[in-house]
Amino acid sequence: MAYTTIDNPELYFQVKAYAGTGSSNAQTFDGDEDMQPDLVWIKNRDQALNWMMFDAVRGTTKYFYSNLNEAEGTNDPATILTAFGSDGFTVGANNNVNQSSNDIVAICWKESATAGFDIVGYTGNETARTQAHSLSAVPHVMIVKNRETTDDWNVYHHKNTSAPETDYLNLHDDGATSDYHEFWNDTVPTSGVFSLGASTGVNDDLGMIAYLWSEKQGFSKFGSYTGNGNNDGTYVHTGFAPAFVLIKKSSASGTSWVIFDNKRNTFNERSRILQTNDNGAEETSTNRIDFTSNGFKLRGTWTVINNSGDTYIYMAFAEAPFVNSNGVPCNAR
Repeated sequence: MAYTTIDNPELYFQVKAYAGTGSSNAQTFDGDEDMQPDLVWIKNRDQALNWMMFDAVRGTTKYFYSNLNEAEGTNDPATILTAFGSDGFTVGANNNVNQSSNDIVAICWKESATAGFDIVGYTGNETARTQAHSLSAVPHVMIVKNRETTDDWNVYHHKNTSAPETDYLNLHDDGATSDYHEFWNDTVPTSGVFSLGASTGVNDDLGMIAYLWSEKQGFSKFGSYTGNGNNDGTYVHTGFAPAFVLIKKSSASGTSWVIFDNKRNTFNERSRILQTNDNGAEETSTNRIDFTSNGFKLRGTWTVINNSGDTYIYMAFAEAPFVNSNGVPCNAR
């Protein structure tokens, strides 16, 4: 039985919590192996400041505020992210990413077909077409943004509805799932291409960026669950001990995208939350989740993550596989 091909998730995904200094600040990841990140997503935990997103395709000179639908900005002079390191990254003096004495968190991925992550930069044409990718596997989550103008962060999730190719969510707002054929052209992505409709939101005749993920057993899981509205909440099986979980209610509007991770809370219960569609500071909630050796369990009645009968989608990445490639179980915390 093949348990996983990724025994050490830290080679491809890490969360880094650090303290701001207000001056050039080189960060080294905590993992045992080096990881040069290709996508770095940063939030000041103490202040109402925007989320900032950088990727290696656009380079350190360009950034997004991922909680807003604005065009990309230019990091000039270079005071925000200044380098992708061989095992981390360096930030400048900008308060969003490095305010003195503030707590900051960075969520980081390495681009790799092995780990199921691809960054695709392309120019659209406002005509239904396909776009190649390099996953060599079917994308299960796609996040697409127009780089050059105000337009939404459009999200495809393969468990969003029974026909996810017809639907979308917006990463920067709290809306429910909507139907619109001109995003994914009502076509399921394949192991070689994803489909685009005529919408400028995904296929403008300007620069576009797409972040694509494909599930990898023991490393990533992109699924859905139904809330039960109970303090003894729904258990979600992932097949690994999570390092990071992002949850969004897809069946109703007015609920945020909520992040839990293993660096801001190192043990259960995980009570510190950030909301990706909001610039607000970190909150400590009484509505919590537990990370287990093979999934996560909801521990509250908060409707944002556990309302009875509502549908939620999630993205989860591993701290450790439940069972490694040699058949050895990992330890629970």
